Amino acid sequence: MVIPFNKPFMTGKELWYIAQAHANGHLAGDGSFTKQCHAWLEARTGAQKALLTHSCTAALEMSALLADIQPGDEVIMPSYTFVSTANAFVLRGAVPVFVDIRPDTLNIDETKIEAAVTERTRAIVPVHYAGVGCEMDAIMAIAKKHNLLVIEDAAQGIMATYKGRPLGSIGQFSALSFHETKNVISGEGGALLVNDEAIMQRAEIIREKGTNRSQFFRGQVDKYTWVDLGSSYLPGELIAAFLWAQMEEADAITKRRLAIWNIYHQWFESLEAEGKLRRPIIPKECAHNAHMYYILLPDLATRTQLIGHLKKHDIHSVFHYVPLHNAPAGERYGRAADGLAVTLEMSDRLLRLPLWLGLEEHQARVIQHVTLGLMHA
Repeated sequence: MVIPFNKPFMTGKELWYIAQAHANGHLAGDGSFTKQCHAWLEARTGAQKALLTHSCTAALEMSALLADIQPGDEVIMPSYTFVSTANAFVLRGAVPVFVDIRPDTLNIDETKIEAAVTERTRAIVPVHYAGVGCEMDAIMAIAKKHNLLVIEDAAQGIMATYKGRPLGSIGQFSALSFHETKNVISGEGGALLVNDEAIMQRAEIIREKGTNRSQFFRGQVDKYTWVDLGSSYLPGELIAAFLWAQMEEADAITKRRLAIWNIYHQWFESLEAEGKLRRPIIPKECAHNAHMYYILLPDLATRTQLIGHLKKHDIHSVFHYVPLHNAPAGERYGRAADGLAVTLEMSDRLLRLPLWLGLEEHQARVIQHVTLGLMHA
């Protein structure tokens, strides 16, 4: 049997809820299932306003609009992230300023942020890698000192916390992902979390193509019209219906993922002691969500060899981000704050292993072949 890197999990109610959405006669956005998802997100994260989007990318683009990013503005972020983190701001004419990551969590190195701040800096975008929280207290302090916005890229962060606070609830706004590779999924999908009451209404307007349509449906205006910049960022009700089935089981999903993560972590302790790999490091103030399990190998050659060994045995493992700062578009649109040595090293060494619900009966095989592959490396 082939063991894929990812296999989307279904709780069993998704198709029933989709059928219900059809029976309700409302398939466009913001129907009853969307409202249930919004309420769940607000209750679980403490966000003042949650808005489903058709992707995390869309939520990040909305954040750039809400932040009123202008051409020439600078936005500080890690280079070790998905392209959407940068693209959302480049689309507004901003310059991403790439800062190195910490060697322990692979999150943005908060000790290097302040040196990257200039008179053009408008925002800091911390990315919570693998569902492990960035050092948000330090980041928020820097932002306050320099009058900057903090926009959390919490794509991987659902059901995870930093010092007891849900990821996505700390900055002025944040973006979540429900892509099929995430813990709670809708195939494609995302959400914008707004933690600033002053911009909640504008967030609704931007999401609804720049119109005050949401106010119209609440009876607050007698007609709706174009009032601001915006686009069509909301998902259809079928997506929300699928997502609601996942949200109902989010605690159980997280518990099972953590169990799989912990088995990897326990079994690889001896290989770490032998210097064959390094396991993920979770700071004591962070409660992660088992979004992924990765190992850090000694070098690129070892990683390449291990990927090949696993593939030969029908086990799919993958590396992760190619750093943005030395990608063709990164060189064109952004700049690196320094040499980003940790980013370059970790991107060569990191390997992600399969982690999905249902892997439990196959996990021993993955562990066996990781061990065998490294013994012959």
